[in-house]
Amino acid sequence: MTTTDVLPALRATVRGAAHPQAAPCSHPDAVLAEREDGTVVRHADTVAKAHAPDTEPARLALRLTVATAHPDVLLAPLRPGPSALHGRLITFWPYGTPVDPENPDDAPWEEAATLLAHLHRRQVPQGLPPMRGPVKAARAVVRLTGTAPDHPAAPPVLRAWRTLPAWARAEAPMPGPPALCHGDLHLGQLVRHPASTGPWRLIDVDDLGVGVPAWDLARPAAWYACGLLPPDVWARFLAAYQRAGGPAVPADDDPWPVLDVPARALTVQTAALAIAKSTAAGRPLDDVEGAVIDACDRMSAVPPELASDFPK
Repeated sequence: MTTTDVLPALRATVRGAAHPQAAPCSHPDAVLAEREDGTVVRHADTVAKAHAPDTEPARLALRLTVATAHPDVLLAPLRPGPSALHGRLITFWPYGTPVDPENPDDAPWEEAATLLAHLHRRQVPQGLPPMRGPVKAARAVVRLTGTAPDHPAAPPVLRAWRTLPAWARAEAPMPGPPALCHGDLHLGQLVRHPASTGPWRLIDVDDLGVGVPAWDLARPAAWYACGLLPPDVWARFLAAYQRAGGPAVPADDDPWPVLDVPARALTVQTAALAIAKSTAAGRPLDDVEGAVIDACDRMSAVPPELASDFPK
């Protein structure tokens, strides 16, 4: 079922979940996300998500169990397991206030880092699948090669991809020691709950799993290395993670030997998606996208195993 097909049913479902007694309501529905890999609709204080069509029920159920067990770190679902709706898995969540993209100075970087540190220190649940970070990076590269293989910016991105170790390309198991990881950390994965006044919580468990905790720090690390995140913001984020006892990086030593490969992988993922999306939209790459592609070009000249730092 396509995103267009599932949306009306999802709207009706979230209204029913928000008002189980069929009480009259004047709240409008709000579509928070409408993509093939996830459609999200809000009604009043309830949010319903239709997960990607290839989502495995057992793995999603395990991820929901983890979120329920750690409500001080992850937003807990309203129901313990997924439901089925027209061939898609549906989950229900309380509404939380997202990060305001119009106020970047107020972005909760320290809070995000602290939540990650706490998540990484939790015991890994038995049977939890691998976190899906490397899989998502690999899918971005497949999307690039499938939609824009002849784009002039594609060669440096693909060269940078080929320099990465097999585990970062989802071609081999991730190295240990394993940790409980979010798998797709960015500022869109945080909300305040209760809305507006509550503490920050991590959301979106689709990529949650066991893996290399440095992956969760890789996107802000990559942005910093590409010149897209100010050095002081990166320093605040890293320091907050270290203060909270996060195990991904040394407490008092250079973090880049650990962060280098994941940051490179996230840079390639971002660049690949930028090329694919700009091609589909028939528009040129913007300055931010160009900066990420330029970083891939620099990275491809210095393989990770030879680099003492991310080539900036």
